[in-house]
Order: sequence, then structure tokens, then C-alpha cells
Amino acid sequence: MDIAEIKKLIKLFESSTLSEMELEKEGQRVLLRKGGGHHAPAPVARQDTFEEAPAGQDSVPEPAAEAKHSAVEDITLTGHVIPSPMVGTFFRAPSPTSPPYVDVGDHVRKGQVLCLVEAMKLMNEIESDIDGKITRILQENGKPVEYGQPLFEISPA
Repeated sequence: MDIAEIKKLIKLFESSTLSEMELEKEGQRVLLRKGGGHHAPAPVARQDTFEEAPAGQDSVPEPAAEAKHSAVEDITLTGHVIPSPMVGTFFRAPSPTSPPYVDVGDHVRKGQVLCLVEAMKLMNEIESDIDGKITRILQENGKPVEYGQPLFEISPA
């Protein structure tokens, strides 16, 4: 991601009603936030080291280090993957005292609820998009998940 792309992103972000936006591209992650009494978003990158912008240019931090990958990304997925459609908190059951919607080895049908992802105090049911057997549950109950992060691996029926 180069400075020109980041500047375009900031311009789009400023004209939107969003208060926060995160983008990951080519191993680099950029987080933009609007907050407090500021009218312009504050670009924040999620690495500890940044390249310095040459003097006289608008300085927008650009990540120099490779983005760290989660342990789940290092797992080889061989079946059909059900990804998280949003950022939120992963829940395997409708309540803390209820049994989980599914367990490893369960056969599921297309449209069957597999879990919940809580986002902004709303519980979103995540459904299977195929018939098959749950081979892996890739997230831990009550932990945060990101958009596109694998939740389940299903062996198609």
C-alpha cells in the first residue's frame, strides 16, 4: 500500500459517516478513527515500526514490518470453510447455560444455525451454507473474531 492509496482512503473515510475503518492489504493493516473533537481521522497503523515520510510531504505512517498472522491462518483447511461475515464476538450457544449449536462430528443442513456473532449488542445467527459434517471448530467461545476469519470447517455431504 503506497501513500497515494492511503491518502485516497483517508479522503473517502472523511466523507463517510463511519467512525472507524480498518483495511488490510498485502500484509499491511491501516486503522482509521474519527473521535473526540477532531474533524479529521487519525491514521493509526498496527505495527510498531514505520517508515519516515520525507520532509515537506504529508506524513501518513506506512507499515514497514510484515503483519503478524494468527494461529488459525497457519492451519491448512481442507474442507468447506464458514467465515465470519463481520467483526464481533463468537458464541457457540444461544446462552451461557445452553448447549452449543453444533459440535465436531455433527451433521448439519444448509440454513442450520452454527453459532452467533455478537456485533454492536446484536446477536447475528451464522448459518451453514452447505449440507455436511462439522470437522473443525476454529474459534474459541466468547473470543473476538474478525471479518472473513474462519469459524468452522465442514466436510461436504
